[in-house]
Amino acid sequence: MRLEDVASKAKVSVSTVSRVVNGFESVKPSTRKRVMAALEQMNYRPNLQARELVAGKSNTLGVIVSNLENPFFVEIFHLLEEQAHKAGFEVLVGNTNYQPDRLATCIDMFLGRRVSGLAIIVSEQVDPELKQLAQAGIPIAFYDAAIPGKRRTGIHFDYGKGMSLLVRHLYDLGHRRMAYIGYPLQLGPTEDRRDAFLAATNKLGVQQRYLAGREHSGYAAGREATRHLLDSGFAPTAILCVNDLFAVGVLRELRSRNIAVPGDISVTGFDNIEIAEFSGPSITTINIPRERIATTIFRSLTAGDQRAQVMIDPDLIVRESTGIAHKKPRA
Repeated sequence: MRLEDVASKAKVSVSTVSRVVNGFESVKPSTRKRVMAALEQMNYRPNLQARELVAGKSNTLGVIVSNLENPFFVEIFHLLEEQAHKAGFEVLVGNTNYQPDRLATCIDMFLGRRVSGLAIIVSEQVDPELKQLAQAGIPIAFYDAAIPGKRRTGIHFDYGKGMSLLVRHLYDLGHRRMAYIGYPLQLGPTEDRRDAFLAATNKLGVQQRYLAGREHSGYAAGREATRHLLDSGFAPTAILCVNDLFAVGVLRELRSRNIAVPGDISVTGFDNIEIAEFSGPSITTINIPRERIATTIFRSLTAGDQRAQVMIDPDLIVRESTGIAHKKPRA
């Protein structure tokens, strides 16, 4: 539908319709009301991209995440989207599925859409030599990455400290035989957790076993890894997991074997997604404050609040899945 059609119905000039559509104040209230009524009757929808080109700026933000099936990434996206919508921004999302080539494709796509800011919330390695990043003249916020440059913000979480808090919590409960179930892909955040587990247990003289799940799915991977762990002959009093999804899978396998949690084996997760609180038993975990992350990202993209590096400390959330270790671990 053309502006000329709306102007004819409202009995005003095309320029008057244009001023109303683009939000200019220099239109009499009675005229504006008549134009708005005509727009509604004719089901007019403005071309937002054309409007942004005329205005010379965009009210669209791009968000790239690693996995839209993982509640951790979804929650950050929704929190960011909520703040953006309140401020009049549209948010577009892209998913990499942990693949670096898809990351580059998403960046190209969003720059082509002329987004005003870009959030890259991924676990895979971000190549600092990506030409798209070097050529982008917009604010960019990274989570779990440090890419130098102007208008760049890097947000980091201390995963190693978080895992050390979990190991210490279990150690203080008397646990001396611990197993860790890790992620199958080599990702910076998950490798930090694994390395911290190994370092902390070695320092404390704890007997430990490390194994990785074979899938990305979380629940199934955690359950399958628990089968391999218990069938291996190693009898842990505690199982630490790379994230809460894996921990739910661990709980499922232990329940199927009539192994009590935390009576026989304690279990911990990581991330503090919603299911950790509502599973049975509720899961002891490390909280990553997603609302703070989303707020930091939004401000850096829209309010000029750009800082080179932001470090966020972990919080230990103790729930029902951890307890005092039995002196004789279950075989």
